[in-house]
Amino acid sequence: MFEFLLKEKMPYKNLRTIPVYRKAIDLCTMSREIASYVSQNKDLLHLYKSNSLRDHIADSLLTDAILIPQQIARAESSESYAVRMKSASFINIMIRNIMSYCNGLENDGLKEREYLDLLRQEILGFRKSFKKWRKSIGINGGNLNWGFNDYMGY
Repeated sequence: MFEFLLKEKMPYKNLRTIPVYRKAIDLCTMSREIASYVSQNKDLLHLYKSNSLRDHIADSLLTDAILIPQQIARAESSESYAVRMKSASFINIMIRNIMSYCNGLENDGLKEREYLDLLRQEILGFRKSFKKWRKSIGINGGNLNWGFNDYMGY
């Protein structure tokens, strides 16, 4: 559903066959639904213009959730160990952010805590898949290229 958001070339592997990517898409879908709900069905592309804290949190939630599959695709398409590890690190940060956004929405007075608990459960499922994937993209996951070619644009 969010494949149109990927700006990089489709990697040689089909991303839909990678469990962590499928989990990331599920996380995106749930985040979009929650952002739509907490913002009272406002246009999700213009939440950043709102003066509401809840809308800003929803916008951040959606942004970080969308970036996760992009980073997975970037890591999968790169032969560089450094790029793969940087993407994995970035995903870790985004997951922590999403958990913080859940807490922020709760602290802002969102009464339907069940939705946030569902998102938290989705995140836990993603984390399990992410840990397995992160191990697979390590040094043994490809040749050890420290990213000089990517940095130089080759």
